[in-house]
Amino acid sequence: MTTTDTPAVDVKAHLRTPLFRTLTLGWFLTNFADSVLVLIFAVWVADLTGSPALGGATFAALGIPALASPLLGHLADRLSRRRMLTVTYAFGVVTLVPLYLVHDAGDIWIIYTVTVLYSTVAYVTAACQSGILKDLLPDEALGRANARFQTIDQVCRLTLPFLGAAVYAWADMTPLITASIVAFAGAAVIFGRLRLHETHLSALREGKRLSGATAGFRHLFTARPLGGLTRAMLVAVAITGLLNAAVFAILDGLGIPAVMLGPVTVFQSLAGVAAALLAPRLMDRFGRVRVVAGGITLLGVGMIPLIFPFVPTAMLAMGLVGFAVTPVVIAFVTERQVATPPELQGRTSTASHLVLNFPQVVLTLVGAAVLPFVDYRLLIALTAVICVLAGFTSFRIRPAAATQ
Repeated sequence: MTTTDTPAVDVKAHLRTPLFRTLTLGWFLTNFADSVLVLIFAVWVADLTGSPALGGATFAALGIPALASPLLGHLADRLSRRRMLTVTYAFGVVTLVPLYLVHDAGDIWIIYTVTVLYSTVAYVTAACQSGILKDLLPDEALGRANARFQTIDQVCRLTLPFLGAAVYAWADMTPLITASIVAFAGAAVIFGRLRLHETHLSALREGKRLSGATAGFRHLFTARPLGGLTRAMLVAVAITGLLNAAVFAILDGLGIPAVMLGPVTVFQSLAGVAAALLAPRLMDRFGRVRVVAGGITLLGVGMIPLIFPFVPTAMLAMGLVGFAVTPVVIAFVTERQVATPPELQGRTSTASHLVLNFPQVVLTLVGAAVLPFVDYRLLIALTAVICVLAGFTSFRIRPAAATQ
């Protein structure tokens, strides 16, 4: 840290403005639309087909839009991010309508197609949100803003899987689809009425298109300590694709039906809420780099109890994973925002999503392919070991000067 005569920033005051509160409401509606369906898609496919592998492959479909993330980031740095989100959430409404036509296993192609399009909405949100926050808040407030958004995310994941599983088990998918459509429509209205000053590039200022499109990737891997954190995150997130592929096999080993996937994750979400509330203090005390390193290490350790076919140890594992992942995400996103100039926020944000999510998609597909021939516990063990190694290695990354 450095000593400065600059007056201290009143972080709480920035988070109490009507503009930030409106943005928070829009973020809540978006998270509702995401959380109420994202796990049920996999359960739905597994139930229609009777195949855990096909259900697990749904998680891979969620990551396919990462391929388009560089284009989305480029647009987010050129256009109005607020308008881009408004149009995207309206698109989300239209995207979900075909789900009303799904009735049997022959219609799962509709679910996969909608899953890809539905997931695209989240990538557009990621492309725009970082720049909007950077324009709206000082750097000192970004960590707490990200922690608040992560808290909302975890609360949605905590409550909505129960609601989704209950509605799906006792009724059908129709109420869930309708609720998600209404949430997307509400978010579109909110962002359509939001008024804020935005920083984005003019097309006349941009140089070569290729150079502009790849600027986010270059910044992501060359800025310090962001580059080192990105490489550690790349390894840890990618290898968890094997765990995604094995999720229904894990449930089967525990004697838990696929429809209970949402409720089973409650311990992960509870721990995630606690971790999100604690994350700003952890970053203030240890710095963002050490929070990422420690979280990745704990993630690997937390997976180990999943090897044992006992429900209590599985619940312990879910809690440890939730507590580990949330501060990692908050600290990494905050470091990326602080280290990135406003006009590059969209491209750097989407570059990070592509770098982190697409390898995970590939390994999810690999895991789904080998799962019929390999004991799922081997996949868990391999994932745990690699995460621990990535965490230990990232402790050697040196923080940037005068940052926490």
